[in-house]
Amino acid sequence: MNTIHVDVVSAEESIFSGEAKFVALPGESGELGILPRHVPLITRIKPGSVRIELPDGKEEFVFVAGGILEVQPDRVTVLSDTAVRGADLDEEKLNKAKQAAEDSMRNAKSDIDLASAQSELAILAAELAALRKFQNKR
Repeated sequence: MNTIHVDVVSAEESIFSGEAKFVALPGESGELGILPRHVPLITRIKPGSVRIELPDGKEEFVFVAGGILEVQPDRVTVLSDTAVRGADLDEEKLNKAKQAAEDSMRNAKSDIDLASAQSELAILAAELAALRKFQNKR
């Protein structure tokens, strides 16, 4: 079988480890698609969903809050501070956190507070988009 080994790792745990036919993820300058025997690559990735096409044709989704991608011809490694399986995303919790980040932006006392709230809001918006994408695939 023509597959590539994929590891998605957060700061806390391994989120996914297994074989795949194809991996798609949000690169800094657009969507990246990785097939077996891909040329070696190291790049940053943006917040969004990693789509892993399994050998049986099923798909696994993992949300990442940005991170680093390393590609070798036989292996893909995604390192992210935060990574969550698509099935574990909670829309109600995300919407509450998004509201709190929007409130923090309105009440920011400094440029640093504002930048922090904007960054948090961008990650939450990407996480909600990943959740909706996952829900549409089920």
